[in-house]
Amino acid sequence: MSDTAPAPSATAAATAAGPARKLRFHVLRHDPHDPASVPHTDVFEIDEAAGMTLFIALNEIRETLDASLAFDFVCRAGICGSCGMVINGRPTLACRTLTKDLPTDIMLAPLPAFELIADLSVNTGKWMRGMSERLETWVHSLDEDVDLRRIEAPMDPDLADRIYELDRCIECGCCVAACGTARMREDFVGAASSSATTTACSVA
Repeated sequence: MSDTAPAPSATAAATAAGPARKLRFHVLRHDPHDPASVPHTDVFEIDEAAGMTLFIALNEIRETLDASLAFDFVCRAGICGSCGMVINGRPTLACRTLTKDLPTDIMLAPLPAFELIADLSVNTGKWMRGMSERLETWVHSLDEDVDLRRIEAPMDPDLADRIYELDRCIECGCCVAACGTARMREDFVGAASSSATTTACSVA
């Protein structure tokens, strides 16, 4: 006779885990392009699913409860930076936030400091482009005449590693939204700007 106990079935495991939680999403909504729109909060309630991210939850809300809910996404893997928003007071990415790590009442708001498109959607690209043009965060050649046929010079591996760490910024805007100084002072470039500037200088 084997001393190994049989593995619990999927049904038994689900029963042991208890019923799915009811999640209530309190979403700050406003469409600045609609003269009749005023900032307000809508509440949506859905059942939590195993492995649910905030991105999945928002899609379910848009598909089943309110198709007009505006938010951004592209990669769904924390690479593009499109789904940044304020989640229970903290700027972060919706696709990397598991609902199991949140309470049943979840407060959502758009990232501050950026132009509001609608609801949870903001124009981070406009801010990032303006920052880049203002600080000229691109590689400046020291040669007056650029030879595009020239073979690229090899780079020191240590320098390449340092640049890689700086270049990992996905321009989600969360650091800017979380920085009170960046929101109060227009001349303060913030963390995203510092990273971009340092990267350009390192390459040059």
